[in-house]
Parts: sequence; structure tokens; C-alpha cells
Amino acid sequence: MKNNTAFDSMFRECDIRGRVSADELNEESVFHIVTAYSHFLLARGINRALVGYDNRKCSLGFADAAVKALTSHGVDVYYIGLCVTPTVYYAQYLYECEGACMITASHNPDGWSGFKLAKGYSKTLEPDDVREIYDYAISPAAEATSVPGNFVVKDDIWESYISAIVSRISMGEHKPRLVLDAGNGGAGLFAYEIFQRLGCTTFQLNCDPDMDYPHYFPNPSDIASRKRLKELVTHPYIKADMGLSFDGDGDRLGVVDENGADVYSDMVLALLSKQLLGKRPGATVVYDVKCSQAVWDVVTQCGGVPVMWKTGHSHIKAKMHELGAELAGERSGHIFFGGNEYYGFDDALFVGAKLVEYLSHGHDTMSEQINKLPQYVTSPEIKAHCADDVKYAVVDAIVKEMKAEFPGKVNDVNGARIRFEHGWGLLRASSNLPELVLIFEADTVDHMLEIREIFRRATEKHIAISMVWENDV
Repeated sequence: MKNNTAFDSMFRECDIRGRVSADELNEESVFHIVTAYSHFLLARGINRALVGYDNRKCSLGFADAAVKALTSHGVDVYYIGLCVTPTVYYAQYLYECEGACMITASHNPDGWSGFKLAKGYSKTLEPDDVREIYDYAISPAAEATSVPGNFVVKDDIWESYISAIVSRISMGEHKPRLVLDAGNGGAGLFAYEIFQRLGCTTFQLNCDPDMDYPHYFPNPSDIASRKRLKELVTHPYIKADMGLSFDGDGDRLGVVDENGADVYSDMVLALLSKQLLGKRPGATVVYDVKCSQAVWDVVTQCGGVPVMWKTGHSHIKAKMHELGAELAGERSGHIFFGGNEYYGFDDALFVGAKLVEYLSHGHDTMSEQINKLPQYVTSPEIKAHCADDVKYAVVDAIVKEMKAEFPGKVNDVNGARIRFEHGWGLLRASSNLPELVLIFEADTVDHMLEIREIFRRATEKHIAISMVWENDV
């Protein structure tokens, strides 16, 4: 396939995503990209791969094209059908497949699709791997093998996956009441069964998969999508202890407390750090640059080792494996348990179960648990449009400018995270969408808004950045 701007833009930092269209993702281009992935696998001696897909309208056809591409190039395919991404990662261990192709664009809006591609157990593509697959994709197509791979349908994964989660949870006396919101995505296939088996009273919201997403697209970071969840959690006939929401492919978790207040995922990570470090003092916890200062505070106070790293599920997983960390997380909702706890991949259903386990062993409500953590005023994830072909250069320029203005205070591991006397601010390029992400945190609202104003002035100097900030404070 000859490279072009639309095709090139789909190859992102840690995965491949694009719009479903004649120019970007369609069954022909999916076949071509997965053919490139086949060469990537075979170059590493991997000749077995799993294929699963989320419940977007295009996904079944794209999965069929992926199966055809893999088998025609000599890769055996274990097909598990409609599922969530963690199910595919789990099935790698179950069926001993180092390769995996999940057809999903995760939390990207409807009209997008893409791939999460594995290169080993609990390991997905890193930037160099994406570039290698891109190089295969723009090279002349290789001939299909004369010995095609086998196609094996595995339809027994659901019960095994559910049991793998439930068997690792040790519930206390208190069984929380939960509202579960799958946003009509794939997590609804599993959520009710898991939390019922844990003894929880559960109320389902949009747990039937629906390709039309009639209410809102499943994205726990979207404040608007939590409105109905909050209403049900606080309803006088329900009075739930917590609400859990899941993204479209089940690897990101959203939480609201018993009062309907948002609990950001970095606070969830802080609570789970307390839980882990109570059992294993000295454990390492990896967190991304978007996380609150509270994560560092809690991990150090509990005798752990905090490590800040780049945003991106593949970046965090890679650092987690490198350091042998037992827990890692991102503010976006990806949280990873490794070591003796789980397999080291991001699984929102397992993380939700661990959070429920934590609450079940005490008498404090979720809000009371959160109030015991270090308190800061934190903005939501704010988005400013910036075209894919310029966003990284724009961020590099701002990093340079900020280092000159605030010497010694800029952490540039992923964009610019700047430390101020009363808090910090972050600007980085989204790895998945044509936009920049901004977050501000401080000890008071006024100080947080002062930091916001510093970043507002910095972005106004660059015409490539939209002055319309979405999800703003």
C-alpha cells in the first residue's frame, strides 16, 4: 500500500487507530495492516495469535479481515469473538498465544476503529514496534504463505475469564451495593456476573451491548456520560455505595462515590496502593504524568516506591515489567496489577473488583476513604484541538519555552509537567486523538486557576492550538 497522510496518521504511539472510511480504516486496509502485523510476529518466531473485537458496527467485518490476513500468512488464529480487551490479554495465557489482535478504538468516539496488538504476554506495541509495522505496511506486499495458518474458534473463554477474576478476590463482611454502567459497550457482558458472584447487590445501567450507543459513548473520562450513573447511585430506592463505569473495550474504569461525586482514577490508584502496600511494604507503584501529587504522597507514606512515567498503556506496562512493579496506573482509568495479584495488564473489571474488595473489609464509605487521602483541587482532563501532524512539534516548542521561563521546574518525560509552589500543571499531546491534554492541580481553587492561566497564556502563542478548551473548569 502506498503511504499517504490519512494512512500515516493512523499509526500512533502505542497502537493503530483511525476513522472508519474509504481513506483510513475499511476491510481492505485492515487486511493490509494485519498482514504487516503477521510479518512482525513471524519475525519474532510467533506463529499463533488471538483475535477478538468490540461491539462497534464495523468490528465483526474488520475481525474477519484480520483473521484472513493472519491465516493467509501462516499464523494460527484463536478466535474468541465479541469481548473486551482484557479478555484477549487473559486468553493469551490460557491458550499460550504471544500474539493478539483486538479490534477496537477503545474510548475513541463512534466512527473510529483500530487495533491493540500484542508482542508477548501482557505486552503491547511500543513506539518502535508501531514504526516497524508501519514499515511493513508501506513495503510491497509479501505473498501469502502456501501453508496457511489454522483457524480455531474458542467459545469457552467467558466463564474462565470471570472465574479468573472472582477467584482472586477475598471479600470481607460488607458487600457493597453497586450501580454498573457499561455504556452499552462490551463490559456489560461480564460486569453483572462478576459482581453478583462477589456477593454485591448490583443495579445495571446500559449493560446490554448496543452498536448504536443510544445514550452516550462509553468513556469514563467524559463528565457528561456520568450524569445518569450519579442519579442512580444517589436514588433514594437504591442508595448505592459506589458506581462503576467502563469504557467500550473494558480496560478503563470510572468511579463515583455514594454521594455521586467523581472519584478520579488516580485517587483509585492511591487507595489501591494503600491496599497493596499494607500487604507488601516496599512495593513499586508506577503512575503517569497526569496523576495527582496525592499518589506520590500515599505511596511514600505507606513505604512504597513511586515512579512517575509516560502516559500510554503500553508505556506504563513496559515500565511496570522493567521495574517488576506490582501496581501501576494512569489517570485516564487504565490500572494494572502484576506480581502475585494479577497478570500485569489493564483490566477495569478486575480493578473494580479489587476496589470493591477494599471497601468490603472496612466500615468507611468511599467518600470517607477519599477524604483520608491528601487533598488537592484538581481539574478534569481538558482537551484543546491540535492537528496530529503538528501536535508533537507544538508541545516540544512549549516545553522549550517553559524550561526557559521556569528553570528546574519542568519534568519533560511526557510533555511539560511544571511544578509550582502551590501545585502543578501539565500539557502533553494525546497519543490517540488530534488534541492536547491539560491538567492543573493545586492546594486551593484560586491557585489551580492561577496555574491554568499560566498555561492559557503559553498556548495562546501557538495558533495551531484551539482556544476552545473542552471539558474545561
